[in-house]
Amino acid sequence: METNVGGLRAVELQFRGIREFESGETTFFQTKTRLNTPKLGALAPENFRNVAEMSDQCISLFELELTQALESGIKLRERDIFYRWISVYMPMRFLGSPSAEKWLMQMMDIAEMDTNRVCFELPPEILIDGTVKHSKAVEQLRNRGFHFMITEFGGTMSPLMKLSLFPVDFVMLSQEVTTYLGKNSRAELAVNSIVDFVAGLGATSIADGVSTVNQAEMLYQAQCHYGAGALAGKYMAERYIRKKKDDQ
Repeated sequence: METNVGGLRAVELQFRGIREFESGETTFFQTKTRLNTPKLGALAPENFRNVAEMSDQCISLFELELTQALESGIKLRERDIFYRWISVYMPMRFLGSPSAEKWLMQMMDIAEMDTNRVCFELPPEILIDGTVKHSKAVEQLRNRGFHFMITEFGGTMSPLMKLSLFPVDFVMLSQEVTTYLGKNSRAELAVNSIVDFVAGLGATSIADGVSTVNQAEMLYQAQCHYGAGALAGKYMAERYIRKKKDDQ
């Protein structure tokens, strides 16, 4: 895979903050990838992930994404910007590779980055197509200090019980879940139940699609303490991330 296309990086990461509701501070950074192609221009993840996952191209993409995320993590640290971890999408094909752990540890050593500074995002499809091999790989990499997060959980196509098979640290609730807040008491009870379910499995919920203070307050009352979305900030290039003036 080309690393540059028309003077641009083939893979360009954008970052958005995940905010802790109680303090209002950015605690984690989630990434989203833009793929620059010579013929189709810039592609969003929904336009290339499924095709890439059909071959080892997804592994090449992941390697570029992780490299860039580690580089950005170092730059953020140099600017004294606090974060607990930066997330990177990990394809199931890579997770199931026998050489995954060795390669990841080599990358972390080269970057001189602690493993607990990285959280790997797993797609919701892993709840349907994931195997015992994937589950064991998650456990082994968590033992190395890496974090894992399943995304888009709780939506229409998300099988709740399958979550018990994957020992992840974080579960990002689907934007669909957030839209139920404020509808009626039964809808809010359903949201609370999902948060309780995730907590019961030893994971931490992160709500996606949070756009209002009222939603943040209802999520906090439901014991969901972190959120991403319009309220926490939009995706941006790493170079635009700066400390708040009050922190300088």
